[in-house]
Amino acid sequence: MDTEQLSVPKKTIVGIQFLFVAFGATVLVPLLIGIDPATALFTAGVGTFIFHFVTKGRVPIFLGSSFAFIAPILAATQQWGLPGTLAGLTSVSLVYFVISALVKWQGRRLLDRLFPPIVIGPAIILIGLSLSGSAVNMAKTNWVLAFCSLITAILVLTFCRGLMRLVPIISGVVVGYIVALFMGEVDFSGVASAAWVACPVHFDTITHFCWSPFLYMIPVAIAPVLEHIGDVYVVSAVAGKDFVKEPGLHRTMLGDGLACLVSAFLGGPPETTYSEVTGAMSITKVTSPAVIRISAATAICFSVVGKLSALLQSIPQAVLGGIMLLLFGTIASVGVQNLMQHRVDMNDTRNVIIASVMLTMGLGGAVLSSGSFAISGIGLAAVVGVVLNLVLPQTRKKQE
Repeated sequence: MDTEQLSVPKKTIVGIQFLFVAFGATVLVPLLIGIDPATALFTAGVGTFIFHFVTKGRVPIFLGSSFAFIAPILAATQQWGLPGTLAGLTSVSLVYFVISALVKWQGRRLLDRLFPPIVIGPAIILIGLSLSGSAVNMAKTNWVLAFCSLITAILVLTFCRGLMRLVPIISGVVVGYIVALFMGEVDFSGVASAAWVACPVHFDTITHFCWSPFLYMIPVAIAPVLEHIGDVYVVSAVAGKDFVKEPGLHRTMLGDGLACLVSAFLGGPPETTYSEVTGAMSITKVTSPAVIRISAATAICFSVVGKLSALLQSIPQAVLGGIMLLLFGTIASVGVQNLMQHRVDMNDTRNVIIASVMLTMGLGGAVLSSGSFAISGIGLAAVVGVVLNLVLPQTRKKQE
């Protein structure tokens, strides 16, 4: 549906509706990694505007907090603290810039050679499974609340239709929060003391830069960047336009990279394309980029409401833990789906070796260090997977 076919009030209503589809996922990431959700809303809005500027306002994509970086951020925070980790996230944009240049130069051929499904699939699986312990630890603080939010999310995904099916996270959190209210598990002291209007950016969290977390995040960014490519193809199909050619895949990645860079400087999480909003566009048949920009503007408006941020931070850990039990398993299943959709032959010894080594190193806590530099977890597994894919000989059938 073109912009001209929608009146201004209708565009506004749909734009706000799209934001609520992405709202739960956008604010869940900062709540889990320990930053102000208002910051994530602000950087999501600003990042989306940057993306639309770079892509000439033609691509209907909303950028929000990326789930792929939850585990790496938590791990990095234990080593370098949250300020150092957030500053180190600037390296994510570097990966976007490099791959954007590679796509401009070689198209997707080089990327397919470096990052085939047998590397990306296990990397996505690791992103999901690496936080399974954290999900259980949060949920067990109150299993009643955890199961209330988990069961609600499952029911929404299973039985709801239309737009409602796209908001399992926010539905689970709302129901879990209501139950927590009746159980007396919600502390409103922070909400009462919060200002109605507050600055969403906390500059004291973005003043500590060091190279170790910067280098640590580089390999972690590979999987989300390649996921971005797939999302652009999906958005193109939904909108009925070829955004890969015009404005070009290199521009969409450049826009996402710049959004990640600005978000890092503002103390927010890395940005990624939101499939939930793409799903909402598919249902409503509204694919106007102008509507997405209304969503971005609404996110910025919400970010300055101090009471809203405090209310979000009052959500009990068990409620979030219940959602995580489903969410991180879902992320891991996406990795399995990636292997299946690309028909990766797991009877092939070469593929078994790559997947096995990646999963063992990623889940086993392997660390490669030299002086002050260290790489571990998902990042190390991704690097090892790329190297093994390049050095192991192809099977005879593949060569033929």
